[in-house]
Order: sequence, then structure tokens, then C-alpha cells
Amino acid sequence: MKSRKTFLITVALATLIAGLIIEFPARVAYRLAANPHMAVSGIQGSVWSGNAREFSTNGVYLRDISWRIKPWRLFTGKVTYAVTASPVSGFFETEARIGLGGSITLINLTAAVPVAMLERAARIPGVRGQANIKLERLELNDGSTTALDGMINIEGLVIPAVDRSSLGGFQIEFFTQRDGIVASVEDTEAVLDLAGSLRINPDKSYAFLGYVVARGNTPEGLASRIKRLPQMDVAGQHELRLEGSY
Repeated sequence: MKSRKTFLITVALATLIAGLIIEFPARVAYRLAANPHMAVSGIQGSVWSGNAREFSTNGVYLRDISWRIKPWRLFTGKVTYAVTASPVSGFFETEARIGLGGSITLINLTAAVPVAMLERAARIPGVRGQANIKLERLELNDGSTTALDGMINIEGLVIPAVDRSSLGGFQIEFFTQRDGIVASVEDTEAVLDLAGSLRINPDKSYAFLGYVVARGNTPEGLASRIKRLPQMDVAGQHELRLEGSY
């Protein structure tokens, strides 16, 4: 009899807690756990299921965001949401896991977004193009990217500081390592031959090292700038180094 009473009390408490979670206003939850690196407006609904008008972080802007908790994932001890949103054009969808201390891990992220949306985060003025994103994991902590695995394909890339015409397409594949994030970078039907490696360090610094070769369809001004880069051992190849922080 005592075990039955204990069971009923446990069920009642679980039901009460589940009810509080389902009905807890998302607006209040956001105020309690506000992250200085993110801004959300127009919040409606509950932490269980809701939507927001706008979201922005580090220059990345999304609108018409909606979320729905995945209740079966609660048994794993992880609060996981199915999230969809609309960039200026294209689409965005992912699974978001919320950790203690405000960390966010995005799983199975797929999106098609204008590269201009990443202009501030990449710190490349005037960058344009279309990015098709497919990431297995993206982990964010206090405004820093601490894990990144997956692929980004860029089409019609324009970097005014390099050339005002389209440079073509490029592919970036990211891998998380113990001491940071690395990526391979190569051209795909671009107006130049480019291959190299990118490293993103925990202190938010990055470094790119690669080689670049002008092609027959490389714009004249760009070809001249490539020839002024340090010459490598292989004829026609020039070294390209970029360093900075984000």
C-alpha cells in the first residue's frame, strides 16, 4: 500500500512539473536566461512550443523563428528543440540543445542563406553570395564557436576588397579538434585555383594558409594581385596568408 501511495505521489509531482514546463511563458524564460550575445524580440508561446519575430547574434539575423521541444529527448537529460526560421532569403532548420550556463549546440543544421548575413561575423565588408550549409554540429559558448563540424558551399562569392566581380564557388569543410577548429578550403568552379587550410583557435583568432593560381578566366586586375603574392616552389602558385580574429 505504501509503495502504491509513493507511486501516485511521484506521478502527481511529475505531472505538475510537466505542466509547469508546458505552460511556462517563453518570454519569462528568456528574461531569466538572457544571453548578452543574443537578442530576441516578439516572443510568444511557452518554453514547450512557441515563436519569435526576430533573432540576432553577432550580426546574424533570422526572423519568424519557431520552436518545439522534443519531449522524448528529456529522458536523456538534454533539453532539445526542433527549430525553424527564415533568413532574409532561403531557409534555416536545426535541432537546438540548451546547456547549463547558456551554451547552445545546434545539431543537423541545414540552411540556405545569403552570405551577406555572415558579413559581420566574418568581418569581410561587402561580402556577397549564397551559402548552402549542412552542419552536423555547431557549439556556441559565450559568443565563441567551440565546436564546428560540417560543410558550407558558397556560390557566386563576391569580396569587393579582392574583386568586384564574382569569384565563383568555394567549399569549406570543418572539423573540431581538441585545440580548436580546422577546415579545408577549395574552389569549385571559381575564376581562380585555390586550396588551403583554415584554423580557428579558442581565443577567437584564425589563420588561413593556402595557395592560389590565376586561370584563363581570372579578371585581369585579380590576376595581377595574385602575381604580387609570395611565389611558391611550383610554377604559377602563390602563397596566400590571412590572419585575424572575430
